[in-house]
Amino acid sequence: MKILHVCSEMYPLIKTGGLADVIGALPYAQQAEGNDVRVLLPYYPQVAEKLGETSEVVTLGTFAGVVTLRFAYFNGLGVYVIDIPELYNRSLPYYDKNYHDYMDNYKRFALLSYLGAQLSEGLDNWWGRADILHAHDWQAGLACAYLKSWNSPVKSVFTIHNIAYAGRFQSHHLNEISLPWSFFNTNGLEFYGEISYLKAGVYYADRVTTVSPTYAQEITEEVAGGGLHGLLQTRQAEGRLQGILNGVDGNIWDPATDPNIIAHYHASYMQGKAKNKTELQRQFNLPEEKETLLFVMVTRLTEQKGADFLLTNIDTIMQHSVQVIVLGSGSPDLEQALRDAQAQYPNQIGVKIGYDEALSHQIIAGGDVILVPSRFEPCGLTQLYGLKYGTLPLVRKTGGLADTVNNSNKEAIENRTATGFVFKHPDPEDFLDAILKAIKLWKKQKLWSSIRQNALAQDFGWEKIAKQYQDLYVEIV
Repeated sequence: MKILHVCSEMYPLIKTGGLADVIGALPYAQQAEGNDVRVLLPYYPQVAEKLGETSEVVTLGTFAGVVTLRFAYFNGLGVYVIDIPELYNRSLPYYDKNYHDYMDNYKRFALLSYLGAQLSEGLDNWWGRADILHAHDWQAGLACAYLKSWNSPVKSVFTIHNIAYAGRFQSHHLNEISLPWSFFNTNGLEFYGEISYLKAGVYYADRVTTVSPTYAQEITEEVAGGGLHGLLQTRQAEGRLQGILNGVDGNIWDPATDPNIIAHYHASYMQGKAKNKTELQRQFNLPEEKETLLFVMVTRLTEQKGADFLLTNIDTIMQHSVQVIVLGSGSPDLEQALRDAQAQYPNQIGVKIGYDEALSHQIIAGGDVILVPSRFEPCGLTQLYGLKYGTLPLVRKTGGLADTVNNSNKEAIENRTATGFVFKHPDPEDFLDAILKAIKLWKKQKLWSSIRQNALAQDFGWEKIAKQYQDLYVEIV
């Protein structure tokens, strides 16, 4: 099949979150299955720098101005980029340095969708028409609407990576993005008096997917549906909503080959993990004690991710022989609270504010437990990396976290299915209870090693997941 992915980021060209990791892996897995796969991205400065030399496909006038569509192969995958400097030549893709959304985001991502739809229709004469346009998150949601407005035969799939971001804009912008006003109604783009690019994807796509089975169910309920639960219930009843777990790219995340960690290891040779722990403690100026339980956290510092659960309990946790290392950025209040905690407990807490891809690998390789206490989590990749590296995930029972981590209770330990620690309620008390269970289990090292082996044995490879998408595409084509 010819498959076009339309999206706003792709690792390692540009990354702000898990979407980039998915697009950096899924198209390659699909290509390995014999498909003709391409990706469309905005031509951000980071993309221009890493993509290298491009060839011009076409220059055309659009509602957003004159645009040049460029093409290059990146690690063997065909990548199209939209070159219009006044819209995409910005160091941050979605907002300015003060975290204020760009005022013209409605136009920037309408253009991404518009050219995605055009490209799937055969804008590149050499490539021709796609069988599937696969749009990702609100930034690409309008692509499905454009195809419907043109009565296109191209089939579309829309994946919700995080329903919390709906891509909402004032309705008068509809005049500027080449969609008919007839689409502005409840059975269309209208969303509480505005237009929602996310709703466009959900409403107009032939199939809607999310990134885990549990999240697919959760978003049909009012508490998690972001105002779209009714429409999603309809899609579910029609058999047009499906949850497919994300995977892990073994070329990037593998402790046996990872160039970003100090020592390699695998399930039958775990000595390297201890060396990574010592190196991590050294980097964060913590006592190099292998017998001390090391909790790590690599996260966006937002309310969603639950870092406040850790901070609320920090004094209680610090009474135990443990260390905590956090890498992340986001809310200024949470950033400052972490700095304050580090100042209060300099021998137990290490903090780096910011984003550092290489360091994130070293942290996950060196930690004993990785904290992912999200209030909600569509899939989550961090816990998958933890499993892959034998760093037991401590997660809340929600979304993909619930689908991928088995709690280390008595029964699961006995039948060798335990892979981490799971708490149910999104509150500091339940989180602390899970922390204390991990501390208690750490004292039983033989048992801990057994659970760690269970974690290392989990398979979340993209090959298996690509086959599930293939089955979905075949069904709708």
